[in-house]
Amino acid sequence: MGTPTPSQTTSPSGPTSGDCGRTSGASPATRITEVSLGSPAVSFAPQGDTDPLPTAIAAAPGGGSWLAWLGTDSKVRLGKLDCGDQLVGTPTSLDAVDLQDVKADADGVVVLLTRPGPQGSGTLCGGTSSPTRTMWMVRLDNTGRQLWERQVTNLSSSRGGYDPGALFVWWYNHHGTLAYDGTNYAAYFEAAITVANGGCVDIHEGDRMQVVNAATGALVSGHDSFDWGCSHAWDSHIIWDARTGHFAMVCATDNNCRIARPGTGQTVVPGVCDGTLFGGNIVLAGTPGYWTAWSNGNQVRLEHFSTGASDRTVLTADRTQHSHLVGYGAGRMLLTWKSGTSTTAQAYDTTSGGTVGGQFTIAVPDHTYVEAKAYPDGSVAFPAAGTSSTSIRVVRVMPLT
Repeated sequence: MGTPTPSQTTSPSGPTSGDCGRTSGASPATRITEVSLGSPAVSFAPQGDTDPLPTAIAAAPGGGSWLAWLGTDSKVRLGKLDCGDQLVGTPTSLDAVDLQDVKADADGVVVLLTRPGPQGSGTLCGGTSSPTRTMWMVRLDNTGRQLWERQVTNLSSSRGGYDPGALFVWWYNHHGTLAYDGTNYAAYFEAAITVANGGCVDIHEGDRMQVVNAATGALVSGHDSFDWGCSHAWDSHIIWDARTGHFAMVCATDNNCRIARPGTGQTVVPGVCDGTLFGGNIVLAGTPGYWTAWSNGNQVRLEHFSTGASDRTVLTADRTQHSHLVGYGAGRMLLTWKSGTSTTAQAYDTTSGGTVGGQFTIAVPDHTYVEAKAYPDGSVAFPAAGTSSTSIRVVRVMPLT
């Protein structure tokens, strides 16, 4: 494996043409590849909802990947992985405080990240001050050349984070995810909102979804976007549904303690706010609607829903607070969760919700907020902590026949 030296000006190779030709099998096979980064990445621990996200991965056309990681020098680096999940070329670096997500299309890649923002002139009514930050989409072409960047919060030279009406990133939960409809990118993320309270300001937490045109970098109205959705919000997830022509989203919220749809306010499934309510990802169901994973009382369930409340519940063998759900080839999805120092996985049918095969173990530790991504060839990949501070392991679950 190579050990390239990241640079502000050099660029990664573009996506490889053609199919990677990954071998499918009757049962899941796992490949773990150590990727040398050439410089340190932030630690994979701790894993609280306000801690930095160390890494994210995206499928690239042709079967390769884009790998993003947060350095210890306030830079997000973005590199290209070949079909063997090895780094090729030299990564591009971007100024950032935190990394959120990465997603690619045939013409390039978008990174979702946070940067410093202006504080403004307001005074907190109570609590401890914390840095105010902005959320950005950054678009690069397949050579790593930056095409545009777009703030999806609303801070400016005349509106700081402590000014009434500010929508920004504070110390609160602020993880974000990306989705792509073929023309536009949507960023769904947890945010803070500033509200006047007499001579001072209060700051509340919720979530926000904004849509940006992939070609121009311009904000796009409509398209299921909103300024403010679930409140308070955590575990906010999004997917594009070409069948309905809409972005579909779910959040965990303490507003009536439930898993909800932020744009409509509908309840997917009620929960209990006892400190163990957490949401998981959303995937397309084999029939109209979606599956989402969530937990309460350390019992993970899969819920099927379409336009409102869940109409099917599947109790899983997962007895943790956090899980990850991702599409896994045609008609299947993969649930993964922490199991000691390893990760346990189980495939499910996206129509019936029934298990497909048995559980299997992946010999890397889980990370609460690092998500697995689906690939067109039916494989699944996610990054995990490497054996040193300058490496990351890429886990690939090979396709099923």
